[in-house]
Parts: sequence; C-alpha cells; structure tokens
Amino acid sequence: MKELTKAEEQIMQELWKLEKAFVKDIIELLPEPKPAYNTVSTIVRILENKGFVGHEAFAKSHRYYPLVSKDEYKEFATGKLLQGYFNNSASNMLSFFLEERKLDLRDADELMKLIEKAKKEK
Repeated sequence: MKELTKAEEQIMQELWKLEKAFVKDIIELLPEPKPAYNTVSTIVRILENKGFVGHEAFAKSHRYYPLVSKDEYKEFATGKLLQGYFNNSASNMLSFFLEERKLDLRDADELMKLIEKAKKEK
C-alpha cells in the first residue's frame, strides 16, 4: 500500500464518510476555503491510480467509492509510524505521547483498561 499525501488523505477522509460520492459532494464537506473542483477531481483521479478509489460512470460524471477501507489504511499508517519513528516499539510510542503531554491521565487509564482486557483474552 502506498502512503497518501496530506491532500489525498483529506479527500479519503471525506470519501470514507460518504461511502459513495461525486466530486461536488466531497467538496461540500471540505473546510473553507474550498478547493477548486478541478483540484479535487485531479486528487480523486490520483487516488484511483493508486488503487484507493474506484468509480461508477453516469453519462459524463463519475461517482467514486473507496477501495481501501479506513481501517486498512489506519493499520498501514500506524505501522509506518511505529516502524519509522519508534523502532517498532509500542512502548516507545506510548512513552513519547506521555512525555509530550499528548495523553492525559484519563487517556492513560483507558489504555491500561484496554491492556488488561487484552491480557485476559489471551
């Protein structure tokens, strides 16, 4: 799987929400200032070439839909983050987030509950 650019990921986030959409539908969900129709259309075609998006033809227009699920991409992106920045160590990543104050104590408690649950299931 290929990594998405920031603009591609932003388009995919909206397409994952919509499930099926025309370019104009995607543009409606994007924040102001809205990009030009041609810009979004070009990014969608790039996503199609990368294998992330498929389309159905309706006369001269196309309705697009994701070929890669949000969960599939999340798994890929998280793995890339873990490998590229934390030497494949979840504890290094967690330590980083704790040290940088990206997680508060409530988040840490939730993580501990998830860890305990996973231990019991194994």
